[in-house]
Amino acid sequence: LLNINVGGKLFQIAYKVLAQYPITRLGKLALYTDPAKKLQLCDDYLVQKNEYFFDRDPSIFHYIFHFYRSGVLWVMDEMCPSNFVEEIEYWGIHLKYSQRCCRILFEEKQDELNEYLKIEKELEAELEPLESGAQFDGKFLGGFRKMVWNLIENPYSSVPAKIIAVMSSFFVLISIVGMTLSTVEEMKNKTGKMWMEQMEMICAIFFSSEYLMRLISSSSFKNFLRAAFNAIDLVAILPFYIQILFESMDDGDMQYHEELHKVENVSKLGKVLKLIKLMRIFRILKLARHSTGLRAFSFTMRQCYQQVCCLLLFIAMGVFTFSALIHSVEHDVPGTDFTSIPYAWWWAAVSLSTVGYGDTVPDTILGRMVAFVCISFGIILNGMPISILYNKFSDYYAKLKAHEMSQ
Repeated sequence: LLNINVGGKLFQIAYKVLAQYPITRLGKLALYTDPAKKLQLCDDYLVQKNEYFFDRDPSIFHYIFHFYRSGVLWVMDEMCPSNFVEEIEYWGIHLKYSQRCCRILFEEKQDELNEYLKIEKELEAELEPLESGAQFDGKFLGGFRKMVWNLIENPYSSVPAKIIAVMSSFFVLISIVGMTLSTVEEMKNKTGKMWMEQMEMICAIFFSSEYLMRLISSSSFKNFLRAAFNAIDLVAILPFYIQILFESMDDGDMQYHEELHKVENVSKLGKVLKLIKLMRIFRILKLARHSTGLRAFSFTMRQCYQQVCCLLLFIAMGVFTFSALIHSVEHDVPGTDFTSIPYAWWWAAVSLSTVGYGDTVPDTILGRMVAFVCISFGIILNGMPISILYNKFSDYYAKLKAHEMSQ
């Protein structure tokens, strides 16, 4: 018998049993005749008792011991997959010796653990800033840039940093309210336009100052341009300066072109300016910088993109299927709106989403049956991923808040 001491517990296994598995650690220990090679396989050797000592977990070795006796590696649910894999790799035993049912369940649990650890790492990276205050040590104006970085990127560092974070969200809301009020008919008079322009100018100055402070406090210009939040900040201030540029171009054209050409130019610039002004709506994305809920929503969409893509695929399949069915049963009805399958796409999309505008409805009994099946399919389809997305969102939101509190 081979005497094995694992973590203080003694086990005895017959040499001939170990020799059946020569590629395992204990199989090599039983087959080697050179004492030096045997000592390389264990942590220590007690001469008086003829015991080979291994500084490993004795609770897991019970399963290794049972494997040598029965030839089957049992896997229990309460085991940590990472720890168990590490132990059996040390002893040189492959997972293939376990029963198929145990192996399938163990691999599923291992995949769940790996996915959990991956999400935890990505959640920590979501809150971790691209730079840290230590990166400014030894650089040009390092102390000043570190102070600016704390003011802009670390709202919990001081009271002024908190004030700047609150002001950033406040100016975003003010900008969105101003853009909304500028479309109201009562605000299109001269006084209203002047107030809206002044409000927009103040917001643009604040956003520009904030962007410049982030640019100054960045230790790497390349990383600064690649950051998603900095791209959002740039989109937030570009419409204001592009609008000023187009208006200055418009004034120059008014001086040097004929009247007809001036009217055409003003019309073209007006359409472009409307599009540019519409880009200001993206300023609301700046709230995600200081909103845990928006970050959790964005993180959920990134993690659940496969489920979302499947949902969109099923919706597209439903639209094409039910639009073809409704056209085939309704196209002969006089005055029908289902004159072709593309015309029926809108009805199918509205019915699948259970919105039901009622602008296009089937007239025949068969068509109404198709509509009923379409609506029923839409209810089932929309109900499937909602619980998954909501559960993951609430889980990610709680974890993000916990990480924020720990930081």
